[in-house]
Amino acid sequence: MSEEKILQRFGLHVKTLRTKLDLSQEQLASLCDLDRTYISGIERGKRNISLLNIIKLASSLKVSSSELMDFQKDLSNE
Repeated sequence: MSEEKILQRFGLHVKTLRTKLDLSQEQLASLCDLDRTYISGIERGKRNISLLNIIKLASSLKVSSSELMDFQKDLSNE
């Protein structure tokens, strides 16, 4: 699977978790102390984020870092 596809899958997972909490990108960005355009880039699969930002996102989305990374379980089917 291409790097681009992995980033897109991760971004979709982040968006799904965010919308389950009924948060806008701006609200999530504020919780994470990140820029809204950065959150948008993650969700569109345009950003390959750092470990520290994964931890910030997970905390703000009220999931563990491992749960945030759980999108990978579906990658083996492709």
